[in-house]
Amino acid sequence: MAPTLALLLGYVLGSIPFGLLLTRAAGAGDLRAIGSGNIGATNVLRTGRKGLAAATLLLDMAKGAAAVWIVEAIWPGMAPLAAAAAFLGHCYPIWLRFRGGKGVATLLGVLIALAWPVALVFAGVWLGAIALTRISSVGGMLAAVSAPLTAAATGRFDLVLLLLALALIVLWKHRTNLTRLLDGTEPRVGGGSRSE
Repeated sequence: MAPTLALLLGYVLGSIPFGLLLTRAAGAGDLRAIGSGNIGATNVLRTGRKGLAAATLLLDMAKGAAAVWIVEAIWPGMAPLAAAAAFLGHCYPIWLRFRGGKGVATLLGVLIALAWPVALVFAGVWLGAIALTRISSVGGMLAAVSAPLTAAATGRFDLVLLLLALALIVLWKHRTNLTRLLDGTEPRVGGGSRSE
């Protein structure tokens, strides 16, 4: 029963839609009807509420880390299952008809709990890419791809396949962003498109 319970607990924690809950509580409307319709921090930022966006980012990270730490404390050895389930819960929450976020912040959260050196590189790539390009999706995708590579480079071969699978899901969730990047119409952080 331990693997099943670990997956269930991880999924439930990961599926909490903090972005949606915070924007509703703050009177900013239904996040799914704003901007890209995504429930993550980048779309919360489009409401003009920087504080809400920061809170969403931190809470989406926290739920991923919490899922791993709680499950590992109760069922040692089940942390990778909890990590995968929390990530999938965020991306595909049953409460929102499986239309969730893109998983970048939650992936960072699970990495903090699973392997902090990998999380450190992930965060550096994410922030560095955004600083250089001012395009959130570029940072998120590059950071996700860095995770399995860093795991291999640091000897965490037990995590490589898991992180590769999660990185592929992040890329899949960003498929419309990839199309806009190729078209030069992907919005930049702070407004405007790449072509401007």
